[in-house]
Amino acid sequence: MKIIALLQLSLINFKGVKNFVLDTRGENVKVFGDNATGKTTIFDGFVWLLFDKDSNNKKDFAIKTLDKAGKVLHHLDHQVEAIFFVDGNELTLKKSYSEKWTKKRGSIHQEFSGHTTDYFIDGIPAKKKEYDELISGLINEDVFKLLTSPSYFNEQLKWQDRRKVLLDISGDIADEEVIASNKDLAKLMDVLNGRSIENHRKVIAARRTEINKELEKIPVRIDELHRSLPDLTGIEREKLEAEINRINSEIDGEMTLINNIRNGNAISQKQREIQEIEIELLRIKQEHEAGSKDDVYRLKAKIQEENSNVSLLNSRLENIKNNKRYNDDNINRIEEELVKLREEWTVVDSSIFVHKDDCSCPTCGQDLPEEQVTAARDKALSQFNLEKSTKLENINKRGQQGKLRKEEILAANEKLLNEYDNTKVYITEKQKVVEILQEQLLTLESTIVDITENPVYVSKLNEKQQLMKQMNELKLSADESIQDIQMAIYQLKQERDDLQKELAKFGQNELAVKRISELQEQEEKLAEEFEKLEHELYLTEEFIRTKVNLLEDKINSKFKYARFKLFETQINGGLQEVCETLYNGVPYGSGLNNAAKINVGLDIINTLSEHYGFMAPIFVDNSEAVTKLIDVDAQVISLVVSEKDKVLRVESPKQLNREAV
Repeated sequence: MKIIALLQLSLINFKGVKNFVLDTRGENVKVFGDNATGKTTIFDGFVWLLFDKDSNNKKDFAIKTLDKAGKVLHHLDHQVEAIFFVDGNELTLKKSYSEKWTKKRGSIHQEFSGHTTDYFIDGIPAKKKEYDELISGLINEDVFKLLTSPSYFNEQLKWQDRRKVLLDISGDIADEEVIASNKDLAKLMDVLNGRSIENHRKVIAARRTEINKELEKIPVRIDELHRSLPDLTGIEREKLEAEINRINSEIDGEMTLINNIRNGNAISQKQREIQEIEIELLRIKQEHEAGSKDDVYRLKAKIQEENSNVSLLNSRLENIKNNKRYNDDNINRIEEELVKLREEWTVVDSSIFVHKDDCSCPTCGQDLPEEQVTAARDKALSQFNLEKSTKLENINKRGQQGKLRKEEILAANEKLLNEYDNTKVYITEKQKVVEILQEQLLTLESTIVDITENPVYVSKLNEKQQLMKQMNELKLSADESIQDIQMAIYQLKQERDDLQKELAKFGQNELAVKRISELQEQEEKLAEEFEKLEHELYLTEEFIRTKVNLLEDKINSKFKYARFKLFETQINGGLQEVCETLYNGVPYGSGLNNAAKINVGLDIINTLSEHYGFMAPIFVDNSEAVTKLIDVDAQVISLVVSEKDKVLRVESPKQLNREAV
């Protein structure tokens, strides 16, 4: 068992306490004081010294001392120092929180620029990391707070963390042990299928939600299907199908009659005669246009070819112009660059060496020997001449390259000009060829006789028109008969469509009835699955109930006064995990008086101290509410409200009094 006892605690300018020494000598003490005299500040200083927080576990809290107007008193050091007795050895820890004031250049006043915290171990300055490592090596921060404040477990920890601490003390109970203790849970292992209880409950909850949503939708869908069922009263399916087949046969007969009329012998004969005349007209036209037309086509093709050549040559001229403009732009750019290079060469060539002799040593300020000054100047001059020569050489090199590139581009322009002149000559020649060909085409076209001036062609054309007129007269008579038949077919199709709509009701009815049956079957399966999930949920709740009962008995056996409620039954019969501390059946958070809360907290500290193998000083705030504290092995520092004590007063078993300065 590791034991830490507080021998002495000193506060200087800490949270309004100017100077106070709590001399406990490792014994139990009581600190008396009226409200706002600094009792809780003692506990705050103790916790801040170790963990940079106050007794309420807050890191950001006011440490500095304030004046009566509530303003900070500056230029004060805020210190807390404690002497501990740890496993037979004394350990002194000290922490000092100070303001940092700096004077900016040119200013006569100091300005506040932040805070610094200094750390000391046994009077020796230490770094924060070293200081924190020493404290963490003694005990974990969370465990230390559990063991030093009766209210920390019940008022600072979340119920989930309290539950975890209790399970850590008692040790968890294996699932197999829980199942073995209740015969009703025999089938649970098969249900879990390798999942944990918690995960399986999540699976059940998710699936139950899905099933409920589906079960809510199915009756609505079935109702919609029932309302959409067609009325089949007085409708016979067989009669409808027979009537539709009869109408289809009648329509086919009418369509055949139309084809026979359209394919009549008289009309067919006229169509054959017209086709023969069209063949003869084509032959006459071909003979008429033979020879002269071929020459016209050849001339037109030649003219088109030559015009294409002229277009290609004009495109070449445009390319030559573009290349020439591009080269001219490059020449202008190069000439501008050469001008800049000449100006740059002049500037560099006219630069003069300037050197400021530094005749004193930069370290000691004494004059340097003359030979060192001369050597430094010669070295600087040599470096200047080298850099100047290099720059001039680079400028000359860039100028030569620009000049060479300009000459290359000028030579290329000369070639482009020659190519431009040659191409223009070639275009002129091609244009003359086109003019000659067009004159030949005009002459040839003037000698061609139009086909409409051919008497044989005109005679045959008139014959065709007479036959067309005769065939149209025959068709007009046939069309009138066909129109009457088509009207009858239209009426038959209308009648058939109406019958088919009635027949389709049977298909709609079958689909709806089938879907209703599927939904009813789905509803039954979902209900069965839901019932199965309910049973699985009951098994998991029974498991939790059984485990909690076992845990509560196991945990409560570790404590003398405190009892713990680890679950509560909900309205729907389910279980909800909680962690509530009880004393004589009264919950800690509702109805339990302050004295009982303190003693229950001390009882919890006794058990936790034994579990963690560690005892630390216990600070009992509002101790005046308790007539008798339960027995504890650790050192107890009681903070008692006493209206008559306007300054802090310390009372030990030996009646040693200490007052605040």
